[in-house]
Amino acid sequence: MLRTTVSVTALALGCLLVGAPEAQADVMEAIKERGTIVVGIRADYRPYGYLGPNGENIGIEPTLARDVAERLGVDYEFVPVVAANRMEFLQQGRIDLMIATMTDTAERRRVVNIVEPNYYSSGTNLLARKGIGVSAWEDLRDRPICAIQGAFYNRKTQEEFGANLIAFTGTAEVLTALQQGRCQAFVYDDSFIQARLQEPEWADYEMPVETIDDAPWGLAVAHGEDNFYAFMSEVIEDWHRTGKIIALEEEYGVDPIPFTRRMHEEFSAN
Repeated sequence: MLRTTVSVTALALGCLLVGAPEAQADVMEAIKERGTIVVGIRADYRPYGYLGPNGENIGIEPTLARDVAERLGVDYEFVPVVAANRMEFLQQGRIDLMIATMTDTAERRRVVNIVEPNYYSSGTNLLARKGIGVSAWEDLRDRPICAIQGAFYNRKTQEEFGANLIAFTGTAEVLTALQQGRCQAFVYDDSFIQARLQEPEWADYEMPVETIDDAPWGLAVAHGEDNFYAFMSEVIEDWHRTGKIIALEEEYGVDPIPFTRRMHEEFSAN
């Protein structure tokens, strides 16, 4: 009898284990039960996500994340992420949602579930001190160039343009290295660079080359979270329809980019 009991118990446990992934698959239910959505955001990427004077998370993306929490009727918790760990945090379940300046690529779609439609866009450019003799991408050959770990354009900057990359985890480290002369330029998103060039401390710097590889940004949920994906897809469509992202660009001193204008026209016409 003991052997039979153990077998039945093991069978029951096996059924519970088989059913566990399905039971845990709907993160929206978990968020509502918890009463809080945990969102991975940038804290070093002004004006899209950065820290205010009192250490609060502000910027375009934290504001969008708060809007998601309000729509779900829950509180929010922010987890700072960088390019090197944002997808890992989502895979590990440390965050429910990632809104973190991530370019949408096929490789990243294999790791996380990037929600359509995309919500933003940027290209690749350089932040460089004026007068260093860089006017084309090919001028980077054999020069020390700062970069962010995990950025998708790092390989191209090295292999195609011959730069000697010095990679850092965060933008604050890069900007300090650039000002200290440890690198001659910083390869990064043109949206970030344009925002820096509006600041007095970067008056001696410029964006000296033509922007390349303009690509959309995608927010992401974990693979298998189909309900959450569908919810976030509707939210993004509403952001475009109402012009919410354009309004946030203007609020944070960014000229609305062609992508957000185009998406607003497309979705508001429907």
